[in-house]
Amino acid sequence: MQIKSDYLIPLHKNVKSGDTDNCEATAAVYYWQKIFNHVNDFIRHREGIPPNNYLNYGYAILRGTMARSIVAAGLLPTLGIFHRNRYNAFCLADDLMEPYRPYVDEIVYRMVAEMGVVEELTKEHKTVLLKIPTIDIVLDGEKSPLMIATQRTAVSLVKCFMGEQRKLVYPEI
Repeated sequence: MQIKSDYLIPLHKNVKSGDTDNCEATAAVYYWQKIFNHVNDFIRHREGIPPNNYLNYGYAILRGTMARSIVAAGLLPTLGIFHRNRYNAFCLADDLMEPYRPYVDEIVYRMVAEMGVVEELTKEHKTVLLKIPTIDIVLDGEKSPLMIATQRTAVSLVKCFMGEQRKLVYPEI
């Protein structure tokens, strides 16, 4: 998967609080057009055509992994920073999992390239996606499974709240 960063970097650098210039949405449209350009009429939408179903399943696994890490760090996953919705019990998980989404995207991209696109996920598809918590990622210069990295991210948030550090620990993409 090769996406030109010369278009995305300026958008990234111009994102303001609340994204008043809509940079994030502009980048998202570009990103999804490039990543699944071989899937006719693909638009990223929860109820959209496949491979949206692959992404939804993968993000649900990632969300659960992050929620467990948040609880293990002593925080409530319901109390979000940017995500706020009284009907969502995982607002904080939704906040903290954002930088981990590209790992799911890459797995889904490879699945589509190797296995094609299907309306309903098979056991083989789910088996691949269920390995998301165990994939190796780099965090703070160290390689570790994603489920350990999410724990470190959640603990870093606790340390920020306690004034022991100023930045969250996130994966290097």
